[in-house]
Order: sequence, then C-alpha cells, then structure tokens
Amino acid sequence: MKPSLLLYIHGFNSSPLSLKANLMRDYCHQHRPEIKVVIPQLPCFPQQAAQHLLDIVNQHQQDYRIGLVGSSLGGYMSMWLNAQFGFKAVLVNPAIKPYELLADFLGEQENPYTHERYTLENKHIEELKALDTPVIERPNDFWLLQQTDDEVLDYRQAVDHLSGSQQTVEQGGNHSFVGFERYPESIIEFLEL
Repeated sequence: MKPSLLLYIHGFNSSPLSLKANLMRDYCHQHRPEIKVVIPQLPCFPQQAAQHLLDIVNQHQQDYRIGLVGSSLGGYMSMWLNAQFGFKAVLVNPAIKPYELLADFLGEQENPYTHERYTLENKHIEELKALDTPVIERPNDFWLLQQTDDEVLDYRQAVDHLSGSQQTVEQGGNHSFVGFERYPESIIEFLEL
C-alpha cells in the first residue's frame, strides 16, 4: 500500500501558519509520523493557486495516497480537486460560492500572515467561478465540519451543497472553527491515511 500524504489547503488571505494547519501537522508529527504533511502557501490569485495545487498533486500522486483538509476557500479548492482526482476531503467551514463573497473584496488586499500586498480584480472572480463544483458527484468522499455562527459564510450553503455527505454541524463557534483540536485523529481516520 502506498504511504499517505495529507494536503492541507488554507483559506483566503491565510497561510501554513494558520492554527488549524498547525494542529493537523502537529498531530501527524506526534501520532502518525509516517504521514507526509504538505501545507503549501498558495498564491493569492485563484488560477495560480489551482495550478500550484495541481503541481503538488502531480508531483506526489504516483507515490502517495492523498487526503485533503480544506478550510474556507481551501474547502472550495478541495471540492474542485475531488472532482478531478477523487481524493477524500474534510471541509472546515468551506466556501461554497466564494465568487459571490469575494466580490465585496475587490481592490487592494494584504495577507495578514505573509504581508503580501496584491489587487483582487474581476478577472480573479471569474477564475474562481471556473473552479466551481456545482454538483457533488461522490458525497461519501466528504466530511463537513461546520459551525453555525460563522461570521464570514452562511453555513447553510455548505449544509445544503454537501447534503449527502457526512456532516458535523456545531451550534455557535465562528469561521475559524472553535475547538478544531478535537478533530485531527478523526480526520485522519476519515481520510483513511
């Protein structure tokens, strides 16, 4: 059997330094050191980010079984990768229609982790739309971790879009997913890594 690789995909204006990324990496290092953990810093623009993820997959898929954890916009990218490769994915407060949400963020941006400054334009919203997965073909590939008091996204979009998938919907919380440290072991089990 191939060795396992966990690909963690961060959200908009985030980085590998995010708390959830670190919790997943630390869990694997302590309890499952045989799992290769890849947490890329994604480019700011959707098409470039998608290409970066494809490059990672193409580099590793012959040698590894790949499982995904995607947070927010990373959840959107995880659904797109699943549609192409069939990877199982855990989606944490995922963005279902980020092209609608990010229309309010057009203009100057700064990533608070990397301090990279860039300009989000309409063409980037179109790039996001091109990555949409309007129908989930394999709902059993997904586990939705969702909190209802997400201040960024309407949690009901994810609940509806992933209606056939395993779901853990917690009352309260926020967009960062309060208490995520309860889940790394179960996530690894779900991903069969």
